[in-house]
Formats: sequence, structure tokens, C-alpha cells
Amino acid sequence: MEDLRLSPLKLGSFKSSLSGRSTPRGSPTSRRVHSGRTPRREGKGSGGAVQWFRSNRLLYWLLLITLWTYLGFYVQSRWAHDDDNKVEFLRFGGKLREDVLHVEQNKRLDSVANENSHALVDTTNIVRIGVNKRMHVTLAKKEDDTSQRSLSSRRRTRKASRSSRTRIHSKQKVRKVMETKDLDEQGQELPNTNVTYNKLFGPFGSLEDRVLEWSPQKRSGTCDRKSDFKRLVWSRRFVLLFHELSMTGAPISMMELASELLSCGATVYAVVLSRRGGLLQELTRRRIKVVEDKGELSFKTAMKADLVIAGSAVCASWIDQYMDHHPAGGSQIAWWVMENRREYFDRAKPVLDRVKLLIFLSEVQSKQWITWCEEDHIKLRSQPVIVPLSVNDELAFVAGIYSSLNTGTLTQEMMKEKRQKLRESVRTEFGLTDKDMLVMSLSSINPGKGQLLLLESVALALEREQEQEQVAKSNQQPKIKNLNGIRKEKISLSVKHRLRGSSRKMKITSPATDNSSVLSATGKRKLLFSGNVTRKQDLKLLLGSVGSKSNKVAYVKEMLSFLSNNGNLSNSVLWTPATTRVASLYSAADVYVTNSQGVGETFGRVTIEAMAYGLPVLGTDAGGTKEIVEHNVTGLLHPVGRAGNKFLAQNLLFLLRNPSTRLQLGSQGCEIVEKMYMKQHMYKRFVDVLVKCMRP
Repeated sequence: MEDLRLSPLKLGSFKSSLSGRSTPRGSPTSRRVHSGRTPRREGKGSGGAVQWFRSNRLLYWLLLITLWTYLGFYVQSRWAHDDDNKVEFLRFGGKLREDVLHVEQNKRLDSVANENSHALVDTTNIVRIGVNKRMHVTLAKKEDDTSQRSLSSRRRTRKASRSSRTRIHSKQKVRKVMETKDLDEQGQELPNTNVTYNKLFGPFGSLEDRVLEWSPQKRSGTCDRKSDFKRLVWSRRFVLLFHELSMTGAPISMMELASELLSCGATVYAVVLSRRGGLLQELTRRRIKVVEDKGELSFKTAMKADLVIAGSAVCASWIDQYMDHHPAGGSQIAWWVMENRREYFDRAKPVLDRVKLLIFLSEVQSKQWITWCEEDHIKLRSQPVIVPLSVNDELAFVAGIYSSLNTGTLTQEMMKEKRQKLRESVRTEFGLTDKDMLVMSLSSINPGKGQLLLLESVALALEREQEQEQVAKSNQQPKIKNLNGIRKEKISLSVKHRLRGSSRKMKITSPATDNSSVLSATGKRKLLFSGNVTRKQDLKLLLGSVGSKSNKVAYVKEMLSFLSNNGNLSNSVLWTPATTRVASLYSAADVYVTNSQGVGETFGRVTIEAMAYGLPVLGTDAGGTKEIVEHNVTGLLHPVGRAGNKFLAQNLLFLLRNPSTRLQLGSQGCEIVEKMYMKQHMYKRFVDVLVKCMRP
């Protein structure tokens, strides 16, 4: 049995010998055994590579990724360099967006319009390069057809660009003519010196900082973090459209709106149509980004914004151009109209029905514009909204009204004390005493504001005051004569008594000498009440804003001529330059005058600012002034025009003689401002604008 057992090694060698030697080569068994043992070499040539590729999934995915990347780069290059086919990619919901198509066509028109003869050669080369790129993906025959179509389309765009270029040039000529006309009306500026204005004081920004121990540079964010306004504007983009940068109501209001938006976490860009004025430096200080131009770049910036807010009816030209460039852009424009005269409506009416929403400042203005729209058959897209202006935090802070700037160390009571010190310091600079009543009017100097009529009213008031003093003086003359008679009798009696009691001679003052002394005293009084007044007048008038770009120089010259022809009146008139630091001026004043003519003031930002400082307001019974000022409650109203001069003069004299009434009217006006015209009231109304206009 042991002999029959085989070792594994021997068994393997035995099998191999059987499979190789005992089976014939040509038999099927031999072929089957041979094929199972060693595969044929022919299989490694083609079929083996395919099987290996299929089994290697990693290489398969890498190849797909490479192809996808190549396709992405190809589409991106076609997008960047082939404007003819770019629009094919701009589809929303399977339908070509008309606004995007219009934008791309305008871009091509602008590029062609800016080309010269040398640039046309470069355009031909670009077309050839585009054809060479298409050779990789299309047939040669299709390439020729495509190039011919592109050339024909470019010829058509060149023709269209010529016509559009002609329209653009014509519009630019019209704008240049209008700007030239405005400059001609404005005239050459007058030098801001005492030689021109006799008494020019201010600005008092450094004095404010020294007395108040606080300056606007220290101003931090004033946004109410819990308000709906902050919730709506947070991380949104806004474009604010300024018609100019003068230190007047509309530009300053837009600047403060931009500051509030920035404080609440929004991104703000300012588009400025005219840079005349002095607010550019202030915009930079407040970190408000100003777009470099008012054309193509401003249009692109506006297209990316959530809301565009235009701040004047003068912005109509920009709105028209923007909507020609971007037809759907009107749905994101809120137009804050701050004018109420017919010429501004005529300028704005071509685009009034294309913007999303109109914003007005007062009920009177809103009704007037709606009436004009109905007369011209203009149908607005939505019902207008009324958003009155407000007193900003800086002015309210100095006035002693609670604002976001108040802290534990700067309370309302402390600011009232500092405001009194500021008043005394500024009045000392003016050369005023406690008995002087300072009447103030701050606005651009032009016929619509009525400063010349105000000068006439002040002259009339001073004349009446002198007449009444002369009447009072004449009533005192009999008393003076009786007094002289009594003194004569007393002197004679005393002389007789002394002669009787003493034998020595005494030197007696003669009645004539005594009378001469009395006459000399009365002579001085006559001089005081005569036309050539030498004593300080109780009534002083402060006018601003000297140097404002909105001033009409011809009108200013007419006012200076009136002062020169009324000698002593110029001694009662003070001037101050245009400035944004007006807290010192309001603190020093006693009465404020708003003498706007015609249809009156649109709203009157300076009116509510003066009321915040406890000043009674003398205003015309027209426009927004009669909505703000309640007659005999917060101020006194008078008619417009020269017929109102006598009423304004009477009101000035009334307040001059009744200081307690001045304080009472001013106190009630301050209460009205705190209830209706603070910052939180304005932005609460602005929430409706954001909800109606802003993109979701």
C-alpha cells in the first residue's frame, strides 16, 4: 500500500507528462487543454484594450470631466468674443428676454458708433478670427454663410448706429443749450467779501465744534436697528440720483437719505447730473460712492440696483436716457419730486407714466401735479405717495430734542445749555445785544424766494417804528416844557431864600443856561429820532445763502442796489455764506421768515428746522408753508406778492414788541416738529415706497 501512494510533486509531474506527451497534437482534446492553459496572443491586440478600458471606471470619469471642461471653456469664449450669438444664450423660460436683447444691441451700437477708420480694419480682423474659430465646429460652407450674415448684420448695425448717434448728438446739443441758458441766467458770481455785502459773517463750523464739544465727524450710525426700514434695506443696493450738489433742500435731503441707507447696511451709489455746488466734499466725507459719469457707467450701475431714487424733477433727462438703454428699468425707479412749478412738470411729463412711483412732499404739491397729469391725459402707473422731509439727527441733537445721538454724557438738558452758550457766542460775532431781535431767512437767493420783498418789508417796519417813536417823542414835549417851568420857579424861590438868609453874594445859574442844557438834551433826542439814525436798531435781518450755486446774480445785485439806496437799512442787514453747518445760525436767531412767492414753497425744510429751534415762523399763505405753519399758533402768515409787504412789516413789529409771544409761538412749533417731522416719521412713510418699488 505504501508503494501505491504518490507525493504531490510526483503527481503534478505525472499530470503534466500525460497532458503533454500522451495526447496527440492534432486531437480536439489537445486543443481544448492547450487553450485553457495559455491564452492566445491574438486577443491582446484590440479586444483586450476595450475590456481593460471598460473595467477602469476612473479613467472613464476623468475623460468625461475633461470633455465637460473643454465644452465650458468653449461656451465661455464664444460668449466673450462672439456678440452675434451671445443673445442666444440669454433665454428665460424658453423665451428671449427683450430687455436683455435690447441691452446687447445697444452695446453693439455704442461700440460701432465709437469706431473710426482705423478701428474698422481691426473689426475686419476680428471677423476673420471669429470665422477661423468656427472652423473647428462647423463645415466650410456654413462658415462662409455665417460670415456673410455677420457682415450684413454689422452693416445694418452701422446704419442704425448712425441714426442713433445723430439722435444722441441732437439730445446732447439740446442739453448743452439748456445748461448754457442756465449759466447765462445765473451770471457771473459775485465775490464773497465784505466789500460786496458790507457785513458778511460765518460760517461758524469751528465755533460749533468748540462750544458744543462735538462735531458731525464724530457721528456714528444712526439707524434704528429694530425698524422696518432697516429690515428692508439691509444688504440691498440703491442708486440715488442728484440733479446738483448745491447746499439747498433737495440735494441735502438726498445726501441724508444716502447716509441713513449706509447706516442701515445698504450699498449706495450716487449719480450726479451737475457737480456745481459744495456738497461733493461732504459726500466723500460720509463715504457715499459717487459714480464717475452720468452716462453708460451710471446706467450699468442702476441696472444692478434694487431701487433707483431720483431726487428732483430735473432728473427727467437721465430717466429718459436710462429707459431707452434699459426699457424695463422704469419698474425700479421711485421719483421723489421736490418742485411744484409748472415748468418742472413740463420737463418731467414725458416720463411720468414710465416710472414705478411718484413721491411728493405735501398734499398741495400732490394735488397740483395730479391735476396737471389729468389735464395732459397722463395716466400714472400707481397712486403717488406723500413723504414729507424731516429734521436730521444732528440739528435735533443740538436743539435739545431727543435723537439717536444722545448718550449718557450728552443728554438733552446738557445740549440745551450748550446751545445757549452757542447762541451767545454767535450773537457776539454778529455784534448783537440782548435787546436786538434777529430775523433770519436761509435759502438760495432768487425771485421765487422773495428776499427783495423781505428787504422792502423790513425797511417799511423800520420806518413805521421811527414814526411811532417820533409820535411818542412829540407827546413828551409838553411834559418837558412844564418841567422847565417848574424848575424855573424852584430856582427863583431858592435864590430868594438864600438872599434872605445870607448877606454874601452867590453865583446863580441863569435860566437861559439851564434851558440851553435842556435844549441840548432834547436836541440829542431829536437826532436819535431823525432820519439819520445813529443808534443800533432793534431789528436785524440775517440773509443767506451767499455763494450758493442756485443764486441768481442779477437778483442779488438788485438787492444790493436797494440797500445802497436806503442808507441806514444796510446797517441792519447781515449776510452769511452757504453752509451745511446751520445749527449755530438757528441758535442765534429769534424769528424765521419764509417769503416764497408764486405758488409758495413746495414743503419748506428750513421751516421745520427753524421750528425745531423754537423760532416763530413768518411765512406766505401758499404752498407747503400753510400746511406746516398754523396761523397764530406756530407763526404768522401773510399774502404773497408786494401786497403782502405791509402785513409782513406789521408781523415783524408785533413780534419785536412782544418777546413773550415770540417764545410762545416758538415753543408750540417745536412740539409740532417732535410729533410730526422727526426722522423716524419720514422713514416710516418711506417703508411704503420700498415695499411698492423694490425687487423682492
